[in-house]
Amino acid sequence: MKHWRALIVLGTAQFLMVLDTSVMNVSISRLVADFDTSVTAIQAVITLYALVMAAFMLIGGRFGDILGRRRMFFLGLAVYGTGSALTAVAPTLRVLALGWSVIEGLGAAMVLPAMAALVAESYRGRDRAVAYGVIGGLAGAGIAVGPLLGGWVTTYLTWRLVFAGEVVVVVAVLVCHRVIVKQPMTGPRPRLDGVGAALSAAGLGIGVLGVLQSTTWGWAQPRNPPFTVLGFAPTLFVVGTGVAVLALFRRWEQRREDRGADPLVHLSLLGRPSLRSGLLALLSQNLILLGLFFTIPLYLQVVQGFDAFQTGLRLLPVSIAMLVTALSASSLGRLVGPRRVVRLALATLVAAIVWLLATIDPVIDDAQFAGAMALLGTGMGLLASQLGNVVQSSAGEAERSEAGGLQFTAQNLGSALGTALMGSFVIGALAHAFTTQVADDPRLSEEARRQTGVALEAGITFVTTDEVRSAAERAGLPPSETDAVADSYAAAQLDGLRAAILAAGGIAAASFLVTPHLPDGRDSRLRRPDTHGPANGIDSTR
Repeated sequence: MKHWRALIVLGTAQFLMVLDTSVMNVSISRLVADFDTSVTAIQAVITLYALVMAAFMLIGGRFGDILGRRRMFFLGLAVYGTGSALTAVAPTLRVLALGWSVIEGLGAAMVLPAMAALVAESYRGRDRAVAYGVIGGLAGAGIAVGPLLGGWVTTYLTWRLVFAGEVVVVVAVLVCHRVIVKQPMTGPRPRLDGVGAALSAAGLGIGVLGVLQSTTWGWAQPRNPPFTVLGFAPTLFVVGTGVAVLALFRRWEQRREDRGADPLVHLSLLGRPSLRSGLLALLSQNLILLGLFFTIPLYLQVVQGFDAFQTGLRLLPVSIAMLVTALSASSLGRLVGPRRVVRLALATLVAAIVWLLATIDPVIDDAQFAGAMALLGTGMGLLASQLGNVVQSSAGEAERSEAGGLQFTAQNLGSALGTALMGSFVIGALAHAFTTQVADDPRLSEEARRQTGVALEAGITFVTTDEVRSAAERAGLPPSETDAVADSYAAAQLDGLRAAILAAGGIAAASFLVTPHLPDGRDSRLRRPDTHGPANGIDSTR
């Protein structure tokens, strides 16, 4: 048991990082009410949390090489605990965003690459595969506990207690710091590439900001942007600017490598097919999971009217299935190869999403919905059981922090894009369907259509049909037309949700394209020949 004490400490950190997002997702309605804001604003806060982690993950990994991975792990936990404490007492949405999205996000960016490297340093061979299976399982446990715990606490007490509890857990982990053995640092310390750090953070931040703002700006046709570019919404131009900055980052990193200077990340890592495929699969996994975990609570809370606890109960099948599958399937990759397991996982996700689409109706069928959620969790658990080990086993011992930074950058970039993209699909499809429904409804007069059009031009958000009904009544529409507007909006809600879920299915199907270069043999094939030697001048003992 002593051999696994370090894994308990490291896994607890992974659990906390995942718990946050799942708690926030089931508390959307409560947060909207507590801060007197909109679903779109809460979507921005959730996206910002993942974005901060994605933008600073490579920097956190490099600081682990400079300061030492163990030191970085515990320092990051202290920052994370500070953010949790501020979140627990946040009086406004801005303070919530500062405490949760920014400070906790920065703490997580310090913790996660160091955690991945420390797991790889502490365990070898089969133990390492088991350790990464446990880490994946604990991520599943965070998703499992988050909706239920967060839903219960939010409904019957307050969501703030979850973050206060996180502070207690962080303190307990810090007290157990001696469980992780301190490794001596030998050799020259790498230097931080400040320009590369700024370019990577700016590129990722600008790109995801553009995707997030598509919810209110529109993609091409301007919806409600602060300005237009050549008559088009600025969204694609902002995303393009982010891509251009990332291209500049790539050139800068290549230039530093050519000169023999320490880059932020050695781009040669991305030249390894198995590692590159593993990273792309991780990005897809989190894009689908976090996208659905933003979309599905909207269906349960806004359309069906369930509270946070009832929402958590209905998400429990996906969480339990993911946890059990991630823990039990870690050895499956050694028997049939990670490639086959990942392909099975993607096929399972496509089937689950098709099933889920059939359950998005005005009245929920709990049995069908639970079955779709369980199948979704099984697919996610199969992915979680393989991908962490694929990424880390594709890197040498000296490359652990960089590989960990890339691993969690991919995961959190997927999370940020998932929340932003699915929110955009929901709102875009909602606006289109609502416009069509209103135009085709014979019960509505031309004046009612005109007033609805004016309201749509001012912006649309995902609210309950009761709120739409109240707005129609305040606009002076007669009862029959008020009912017609509410009915049209209710139908448009379902169309918007189905569009987002269908997009998630398309991403799952497209993800088969990244699987050919995943390892197809047993775990011995996952290890590169140089796993016990330093690479690129980075000392492996950090």
